[in-house]
Amino acid sequence: MFKKLLKIDKRFLIVLALLVGVFLSFSTVKTMAYLDSPGFCQNCHTMKSQYASFMDSTHAELQCNDCHLPHESETGKLFFKARAGMTHIYFNTLGTEDIPDVIHATDRTKNIMNENCISCHQSTLTNVSHDAKDSCISCHKTVPHGKGFKDDHFNKPPKSGELLENKGGF
Repeated sequence: MFKKLLKIDKRFLIVLALLVGVFLSFSTVKTMAYLDSPGFCQNCHTMKSQYASFMDSTHAELQCNDCHLPHESETGKLFFKARAGMTHIYFNTLGTEDIPDVIHATDRTKNIMNENCISCHQSTLTNVSHDAKDSCISCHKTVPHGKGFKDDHFNKPPKSGELLENKGGF
């Protein structure tokens, strides 16, 4: 078999190898993009309410992992994603009785989400005082998830002095 491969024109083998490489790269990129998407994340029945509230939020154009994964390095992101994914697979297959009714982020995930909030909203932090709490989700815990996060107050403009009084939060 190996001798037959050596007899094939080298240019043909190079072109074939390049085409296979392009196909594998393209399929890997598409697969990773799908695994980052809200459509993939909502496949688990425990994420239905989070998905619904997310799709009705101002952040609906983002991918779940824009907020929930670290962005310092691709390796760190993939490691964190694999670790979380294995936990999710375990709970959704073997540990279904251990799945809580309400899912809360771990402390590690909260830190990552806070760093990602700050990264995206840096201009807001320089324009509005945000020293009231220790993390973004202390005040904004229902953004973009949360039952009834768009209450009657959401679409009304702030009253005079309200933002200053609440240091930018609600």
